[in-house]
Amino acid sequence: MQTTLSDAFKNTADGIEAERILRSCVHCGFCLATCPSYQILGNELDSPRGRIYLIKQLVEGAAVSAKTQLHLDRCLTCRNCETTCPSGVEYGKLLDIGRSLIDARVARSYADTLARKTLGAVIPNPALFTPMLKAGQALRPFLPGALKSKIPARLQPTHPTPSATQHARSMLLLEGCAQPALVPNINAAATRVLDRLGIRLFAASAAGCCGAVKFHLDDHDGGLTAMRKNIDAWLPHLDAGAEAIVMTASGCGVMVKDYGWHLRNDPDYAEKAARVAAATKDLSEIVLAERDALARLLSPAPSAANTGSPAGTAHRSPPIRKVAYHPPCTLQHGQKLTGGVETLLAQAGFELTDVAEKNLCCGSAGTYSILQPAIAGALKTRKLNHLQAGQPEVIVTANIGCLTHLQSGSSIPVQHWVELLDSVLPNQRTELSK
Repeated sequence: MQTTLSDAFKNTADGIEAERILRSCVHCGFCLATCPSYQILGNELDSPRGRIYLIKQLVEGAAVSAKTQLHLDRCLTCRNCETTCPSGVEYGKLLDIGRSLIDARVARSYADTLARKTLGAVIPNPALFTPMLKAGQALRPFLPGALKSKIPARLQPTHPTPSATQHARSMLLLEGCAQPALVPNINAAATRVLDRLGIRLFAASAAGCCGAVKFHLDDHDGGLTAMRKNIDAWLPHLDAGAEAIVMTASGCGVMVKDYGWHLRNDPDYAEKAARVAAATKDLSEIVLAERDALARLLSPAPSAANTGSPAGTAHRSPPIRKVAYHPPCTLQHGQKLTGGVETLLAQAGFELTDVAEKNLCCGSAGTYSILQPAIAGALKTRKLNHLQAGQPEVIVTANIGCLTHLQSGSSIPVQHWVELLDSVLPNQRTELSK
């Protein structure tokens, strides 16, 4: 695609990068078939190709309006189009640039601005989010249906986490913003699973939000500040021997893996950000790398069954068998990780149902389900129809946003996959042979 940057964007970092990405697009249209917003709305301006044209017009100096901004807002940033694109267009990076440029030129309404500032202030702050969630749950019976559906009916229970075991190996854990309040058992289960595999999982006390919430709500400065804070919190532990930074929420994972990109022009943090990004792993990557050790934990233990060994030293049979798995967009398209969770669940004895349109977004997309409820609701219904078609006993996923969004429309329980894996591993820690 040929471009001619306007004088306002020539020789600027954003302009040069936007031009590079735009020129890689051959406007073939393959992306339309895999774009969730286009599937719902049928408007090409609500497709990757249409939005690319809008951003092209923007950097070439054409007039932009609230309508242009709306079409960019309607993108879920699922990056399915990147997986589909034969030319390797880095659409997610281009969209970040386009949104930033248009938000500097088009003022939002008071209501939209207030909603975004409120979400950006509350969600990344556990001290605000947790009590507000509890208050919402107490008032839930009295709320209108649309608001009620966004508040979980109850908090899921947390099972005990291991004591601070001193393993030879250790890794950092990003606790997350909303996840500890919504489903505290996810991080607890991850800690138990890695503890059984001989890895101590711990959180850096100074680390906080990954920066995604603020960054995707037009507050790029706030998002970058959160990124720098985490880098400062994690680097000393990496220097001290922590092997990786483990993400139990794929939405956080894709953001942290992009720290190097977001801070590429920061002379003080560019190199540090790249190091942190390289050290970041999704939980499934960590457990997959320990598959031999996991197999030993999952294998039958005759001594426990036949010689009177303490209960809990053998693996437990799956309390449920039939599982439908939803791979989050941030995992399969953002991080390009596919098949890993399915492999682990199958290894643990679960039966995975066939699910159509695995590549399409569920509609959660961070705060998207709050700001664009109609599109998000239509995508949720479509996704749940596919997930429930195989009559699973439980639906599992790898991201807290997808989990809560899907649960709001499903009578079938929705869990994180590590909770299922934890449920079949021995209750007691075992010594693993090398």
